[in-house]
Amino acid sequence: MPDSLDPLRSSIQRLRDLVETLRPEQLIAKAYPTKWITADVLSHLGSGAVIFERRLDDALNGQPTPPEFAPSVWDEWNAKATDAQAADALAADRSALARLEAMTPDDQARCSVDFGPFTLDYPAFFGLRLNEHVLHTWDIDVVTRPDVTLASDAVAVMIDNLELIARFSAKPTGTTHTLVIHTSEPARTFTITLTPETVTTSPGGDAQQADVTLPAEAFVRLVYGRLDPGHTPPGITGAHHLDELRQVFPGP
Repeated sequence: MPDSLDPLRSSIQRLRDLVETLRPEQLIAKAYPTKWITADVLSHLGSGAVIFERRLDDALNGQPTPPEFAPSVWDEWNAKATDAQAADALAADRSALARLEAMTPDDQARCSVDFGPFTLDYPAFFGLRLNEHVLHTWDIDVVTRPDVTLASDAVAVMIDNLELIARFSAKPTGTTHTLVIHTSEPARTFTITLTPETVTTSPGGDAQQADVTLPAEAFVRLVYGRLDPGHTPPGITGAHHLDELRQVFPGP
């Protein structure tokens, strides 16, 4: 039976394999989010792992994470040299994974994490870390392999864990209409409802009447602002809607 941590383990190994081949000049080269260099992405992943682990421990101990903790971690990681950001990100990955592996079913059941205006249970909190890790690993990998895609085992989980990020990052375009999105591998259907002030992304809809049909991997990247024309697979049905959807989902 597959372990729920397997997609994260695979992503951590994929990142390690990438980082161990990087030359010093590649650490300061632009990553996919062009405002960041590769070392910035690794710093973000490493600091995120530290904050994730602390939030998890605090949740299980029934105490809030101090609001100053995350900014202090970001400051610490921003001050690191690029080679230290890379090496320390891999170490932080290992530590966070070990903490997850040590959790019991009871720990998972009682895990409740305050996350901004949201309270997240274990699957939702873990899902945010998985999504973040897989997408940022892609951000590094795609620089040298433009056709690379997200790992299929991760996509199978991520496709059902998009509602929170869509609610947080989606932007209205000033129009009022509905788009039905159908994905393949795995098959899912979503309804995106636009009004001048709001965007709602909900599971479900009539797949036979879908406005856009595309691989689930591409839809995950779309919701995370990573489906620019240069990284869009061929064969998407309803591709003329993509420019609007890119405006709706500029990325977190």
